[in-house]
Amino acid sequence: MAAVAYPAILPVLPEIVLGLGAMALLMAGVFRAASVRVVDFAAIVLLVIAGAVLLTLPSGRLVSFGGSFVVDDFARFLKILALIGSAAAVAMSIDHAQREHQQRVEYSVLVLLSTLGMLMLISAADLIALYLGLELMSLPLYVMAASHRGSLRSTEAGLKYFVLGALSSGMLLYGASLIYGFTGTVSFTGIAQAAAQSGVGLIFGLVFLFAGFCFKVAAVPFHMWTPDVYEGAPTPVTAFFAAAPKVAAIAMFVRATVVAFPGITSEWQQILVFVAIASTLLGSFAAIGQRNFKRLMAYSSIGHMGYALIGLAAGTPEGVQGVLLYMAIYITMTLGVFAVILAMRRSTGMVESIDQLAGLGRTHPTMAFLLAMLLFSMAGVPPLAGFFAKFYVFLAAIKAGLYVLAIIGVLASVVGAYYYLAIVKVMYFDEAVEGFYAMPIELRIVLAVCGLFNILFFVYPGPLVGAASAAAHSLF
Repeated sequence: MAAVAYPAILPVLPEIVLGLGAMALLMAGVFRAASVRVVDFAAIVLLVIAGAVLLTLPSGRLVSFGGSFVVDDFARFLKILALIGSAAAVAMSIDHAQREHQQRVEYSVLVLLSTLGMLMLISAADLIALYLGLELMSLPLYVMAASHRGSLRSTEAGLKYFVLGALSSGMLLYGASLIYGFTGTVSFTGIAQAAAQSGVGLIFGLVFLFAGFCFKVAAVPFHMWTPDVYEGAPTPVTAFFAAAPKVAAIAMFVRATVVAFPGITSEWQQILVFVAIASTLLGSFAAIGQRNFKRLMAYSSIGHMGYALIGLAAGTPEGVQGVLLYMAIYITMTLGVFAVILAMRRSTGMVESIDQLAGLGRTHPTMAFLLAMLLFSMAGVPPLAGFFAKFYVFLAAIKAGLYVLAIIGVLASVVGAYYYLAIVKVMYFDEAVEGFYAMPIELRIVLAVCGLFNILFFVYPGPLVGAASAAAHSLF
């Protein structure tokens, strides 16, 4: 589809809204012009406004900044997901921050700035824009991981994330410089034209670039930071990490791979097949022995990113459609589960151990039922949404002839089902322990919406499947 000529500023309007809004809220907080609660609600409103502006942009492919910034159906789909994930994360943090006496204006501002980086990253069409978006997304995340200053675990999580993140950024930059050196351009379309004649040097650059990508999506073998950071960071921050940044990182992975390297598909396909197999297997087996719910969710997310990459490994529009559907459903499953983790509070404070869910089916039947449905969905049990997410990526792999990858993915799903079912067993069959405090209203809303989406998805999947298909085809 030909690019449409519009004023250069138009495609960037949602990012401008978020950037100006974040700076205004920061000033309001610094000069005590608004309370933390007002800033939190204003941040959610800003994210909604940015989404509304994005949806009112003209249809078609919009290009800005000399081709560095692209808004197409692919970008629209994933930007909406990222904005939903960020808004839900801010809403879920409000009550927790108040109870833990961690109310700070900076939290919502950092979420807005990180989301601004995500939106830029999703639209990046060259290596420089990609790196700028990646760093703008990542720097607030490092600060947020260490935001609980009184906690040694939080400080350690922030430091680990920062050091390993800096290392991965260096590898990504080195890969980008090699690609630029061998192709003579940083533009994805220019790289695609030069890739066929660039030989082995480009493959070296691609390997380093993929190393940086794998770190950001927490795929094996660059997953080491994930369990420690998920466990150590404050729980609302972990909920944010697990949702919106994963969407932006997968978007970066997909656009760079499909648009910049279509001529060497067989080379990058081999890398992705290895990464997908390793991530699904490690995510399935390493989670079995975990007793901390947040740490289990870390290994679960590694496995889920492996399943998403199975779709990308296919290298086809159907594969990318599978990835997009997977990310949309993954966000709802993850936010719903973290709403329950944030509600695990007693008179003694927050608890994170899976054993503390014992008897939840009797003390909090609605919460237990919705959590069980979300866990079944994560395991891929039909007819829940998670089954369709896996079905589409496996089907794309089979159509692309990657039979071994699809079979290993299915077997890893069976292993992964064990630890999800183990949590359900604790909730319904173990001796009941003391119940939790009543769930705050914002957590109830997130849990209800996510739970019902996963339960009822099979009734009317058409709109989401159609939107994912249109988004995927806009890349090819």
